[in-house]
Amino acid sequence: SNFGLSQIQAQAILDMQLQRLTGLERQKILDELAELLQVIERLRAILASDRLLMQIIVDELKSVKENYGDERRTEIIEGESGDISIEDLITEEDVAITVSNTGYIKRTAISTYRNQRRGGKGRIGMRTRSEDFVSHLFVASTHAYIMIFSDRGRAYWLKVHAIPDVGPGGKGKSIANLVSMEAGEKIAAMICVKEFADSLHLAMATKNGITKKTNLADYTNATREGGLRGIKLEEGDTLIGCVLTRGTEEIVLVSYKGQAVRFKEEDLRDQGRDTVGVTGMRFKYEGDHVKTIAVCDATNQLLVAREDGVGKRTPFGDYRLIARGGTGVIAIDLPEDGSVNVAGALSVGENDEVMLLTAKGQSIRTRVKEIRETGRGAKGVRLVNLETGDKLLAIARIVETDAQQEAATEL
Repeated sequence: SNFGLSQIQAQAILDMQLQRLTGLERQKILDELAELLQVIERLRAILASDRLLMQIIVDELKSVKENYGDERRTEIIEGESGDISIEDLITEEDVAITVSNTGYIKRTAISTYRNQRRGGKGRIGMRTRSEDFVSHLFVASTHAYIMIFSDRGRAYWLKVHAIPDVGPGGKGKSIANLVSMEAGEKIAAMICVKEFADSLHLAMATKNGITKKTNLADYTNATREGGLRGIKLEEGDTLIGCVLTRGTEEIVLVSYKGQAVRFKEEDLRDQGRDTVGVTGMRFKYEGDHVKTIAVCDATNQLLVAREDGVGKRTPFGDYRLIARGGTGVIAIDLPEDGSVNVAGALSVGENDEVMLLTAKGQSIRTRVKEIRETGRGAKGVRLVNLETGDKLLAIARIVETDAQQEAATEL
């Protein structure tokens, strides 16, 4: 009556689909209510009967056994007591560790370095300042260690996974901020080890000619905070280098006054860490001292450079094998007036590149193959043309391609 509809019209509206939908929704609610009342009644029956409760538990356990009753796929073993170390949570994978000449270190995933054909430009392995360059490259597991020996004879360590990963173009972080080195300490050597195996040895040399060999297993505790003493130094002496050996190598020492001593590693008996060592080289000339220690490699040569930029590359076999403690033979001729001495020496391969550093801050890069190989008695060749008043201070091997320079024209 409010809308002026007849009875037939009102009934027609009620017979529309909306009425039927509304009726169905109401019936669904009534059915759900009936089901909930049944569940409530069943749950109350279970809570009121211990026998019914236990029967349900038994039925569920039988169902689990039938569905998941296969043999165990994981083996449960009795483990050692103690806390879980951080290495247990880190995936073991190989990474590239790069260290710059000024002491910056970083790690990069091996997958970052894509394979390229000959003549490619490569990619930047570490962003360095113009006067810096990459001097060490290790490919190591994330569970390995980088051992760092200082000029004061202390041994420090870095876990590879703790070295910052700053991307292929990053500069890295200063090593001095990663290990607890004392003020004024300088890095004498860096060695990568997977584990402190007793089948390997460390051969060290000091400025005053002392040489010592120690089993690598003796440095297991080098992983403690602050490092430990790697060699006991006498007053005024410093550590100049350390090499990893197998116990049957040949060692060569090169001095500031151009002498070289080559001897068998067996001449050095294993000594403890906190010992002085034995005489590896005696000096023929006043003011002489050891500049370099290297392992003789039949596939490499010994590159010796003078302060005036003259140098020569000679096979290790040209240096006579003698007993340790000798004065050695001439590695490179020097002026008798003592005005020129040895700037540096290192073991190089045919495909290596080296950097020559001068007193006036110049750095000259050259390929080893461009330095003519000569016998020990040769005079040597000009490695670099120096300005008046300048002199060569050191030489260092470059261990990765400098991708910051334009590649040479592809042949």
